[in-house]
Amino acid sequence: MLIVARVLQGAAGAIMPLSIGIVRDELPRERVGVIVGLLSAIFGVGAGVGIVAAGPIVEHLSWHWLFWLPLVFVIIALAGAIFGMKESPVRTPGRLDVLGTVLLSTSLVALLLAISKGQAWGWIDVKTIGLLAAGAVLMAVFVVVELRTAEPLVDMRLMRIRGVWATDLVALMLGFAMFGTFLLVPMLLQLPAATGYGFGKSVSQSGLFLLPTVVMMVIFGPLAGLLTRKYGPKLFLGTLAVVVAFAVPAVTHDEVGKVLLSGIFTGTGIGLAFAVMSNAIIESVPAAQTGEATSVNTIARTIGSSIGTAVVAAVLSSHSTPQGLPTDDAFTAGFWVCAGVGVLAAVAALALPSAHRRHEDAVATGVDDLPPEPGEPHLPRLHRQETSARG
Repeated sequence: MLIVARVLQGAAGAIMPLSIGIVRDELPRERVGVIVGLLSAIFGVGAGVGIVAAGPIVEHLSWHWLFWLPLVFVIIALAGAIFGMKESPVRTPGRLDVLGTVLLSTSLVALLLAISKGQAWGWIDVKTIGLLAAGAVLMAVFVVVELRTAEPLVDMRLMRIRGVWATDLVALMLGFAMFGTFLLVPMLLQLPAATGYGFGKSVSQSGLFLLPTVVMMVIFGPLAGLLTRKYGPKLFLGTLAVVVAFAVPAVTHDEVGKVLLSGIFTGTGIGLAFAVMSNAIIESVPAAQTGEATSVNTIARTIGSSIGTAVVAAVLSSHSTPQGLPTDDAFTAGFWVCAGVGVLAAVAALALPSAHRRHEDAVATGVDDLPPEPGEPHLPRLHRQETSARG
């Protein structure tokens, strides 16, 4: 039952790319950056609030309410979608790329299963190596099939655009780092103080320590949208904040204040980076492919989070006491690993083209930078042409 529910939850993840596509279609260009930044912030805040609230909910109610309470919000969201959002007049006929869907899904399952079970099975076990090899081969086949399909699940030609592949690399690495902190910080806080490095906090208390991270996401998500509108996407700033967020506790994490400081930098970096990533992709692809391109970015982020969780868990388990508790060195190593991944994200962010280059790429790929004609709704040029022809 849980697996079926997770499948449905994963399918619902398409809401985020669809939302960004709707924003681009319906709002004036000068408002897109800020609203996309707000959406990206809310996306991160939702994850943070869930982690913060989970402890008190379980302690004071029961684990069943971890499902009932979100259901209430989902029903409210459903009502909002039904009664508060008009159907788009834009219609682009297409068909589902079944073969591409099967290949991509199977490849990701094989890769992520091998990564998540590698520590338990052994990294040189036949099952681990076999799944990694199968996942890599299927991913290569997927790329070949998509290049030869008239209506592909993922237009691989988008990957040739520097603004797209550079942003996807950053998403992969930041997904790794973000879930690294969600694993390392609560565990460090909950370890008994008798260990000499743990803080002896309860589940509820440790969750509250993530509040600064959530608050910074709320602040810097929309702020990133404003900065993007004025100065263009500055993805490097967000990745730099993430590096600092992990370097601080990697050097020393003997005080609660240093853990809180790490959380503040994490929220700042993630809030800035997530908003900037979405806006960078919007500037780099044709309007009709906004949802597709942001979906791939979301997949990259999800893969990064899965890899990050598996790798950090492997680091912790490889440095543990006879009783199975992670040692102080385990947390130091875990924080350094995430800081190193943050450095790689910063390097990838430097590959993001300049505003002038993004403009040239956007024009070459069909993104319109002209305002709508008098009396015409604000739709991207590709959609306006289609609507006009249909009329």
